[in-house]
Amino acid sequence: MPACYGRRRAAKSISQIVIADEPLIERGGAPVNQLQGSLVTVIGGSGFIGRHVVRALANAGCRIRVGVRRPDLAVHLQPLGAVGQIVPVQANVRYPASLTAACEGADAVINLVAVLASSGAQTFEALHVFGAGAVARAAREAGAERFIHFSAIGADKDSKSDYARTKAEGEVRVRTEFAGATIVRPSVVFGPEDDFFNRFAALARLSPVLPLFGGGHTRFQPVFVGDVAEAVRRLLEPNATPGRLWELGGPEVLSLREIMQTTVDIMDRKRLLLPLPWTVAVMQASILQLLPKPLLTTDQVELLRHDNVVSEAAAAEGRTLQGLGITPTSIAAVVPSYLYRYRKAGQYTDASA
Repeated sequence: MPACYGRRRAAKSISQIVIADEPLIERGGAPVNQLQGSLVTVIGGSGFIGRHVVRALANAGCRIRVGVRRPDLAVHLQPLGAVGQIVPVQANVRYPASLTAACEGADAVINLVAVLASSGAQTFEALHVFGAGAVARAAREAGAERFIHFSAIGADKDSKSDYARTKAEGEVRVRTEFAGATIVRPSVVFGPEDDFFNRFAALARLSPVLPLFGGGHTRFQPVFVGDVAEAVRRLLEPNATPGRLWELGGPEVLSLREIMQTTVDIMDRKRLLLPLPWTVAVMQASILQLLPKPLLTTDQVELLRHDNVVSEAAAAEGRTLQGLGITPTSIAAVVPSYLYRYRKAGQYTDASA
């Protein structure tokens, strides 16, 4: 049976690979790895972080249900695994019955659902608090042995930011419903499809001036999405202690100014980095948040007032990527590979000219 979870009977040969409740994928009579054959439900797995988590779990031999509101829009995940290994199913955190069905029989459940701005029924309260608790309850009732909930560095029940406050409230709700839940708090996550460096680069391509709210002094510790996905895989292994809170950050702590400068340097463009007071940021956000897809909200401005880095306590206690045996990937190793497209002639631009 799987070394990690004890509900499935081992198969005797590779020909017995079955996406069902009983057989386990094996090679030569021995499990390929500790997660081989485990059934993992990933709620909200079709987004930026989700697709990388699904890929990491598929490479580990897991069978994966991806719970999303629109399964027909999540078929892009299926080529990440073998035929039948990754199955999108309908699930909405605002409707507990759908979560019960998605989590049925799962060995582990991961909740990735989050929004950066409230919109319609998709509010901070509905997703970060009620939704988080509903997923944790569904995981517990399904008999899942592991539950991983994604929160964020900066989660604080006393924060003036609704995002940060509801993230903290969601953690409490999760721990109430699933006592051994593992909480993961990443800093800003970067990767080819991110909404961080790509957003800054898109702005820099169009505007000769880039605003530095509050002078650009806020510090970040950007973490590579591939490292986050690998952390999730390791947190599901049997030797990982459940119930802990992990903070994931990259190898570099950079100010907003340094991040902006790095972005324009990679793009090989000259831009004016203009410091702006917080009052101006709030005024701009109050207008931009009225757009169908807000470029900036007043709540996000509040988040920008506070550093987004791994805490000293987490670093001292080893509740970081390094504590999981993962060497964090640098910005320089990844970001240029997908920001080249913002250069005037793409990757063929001669930066030395």
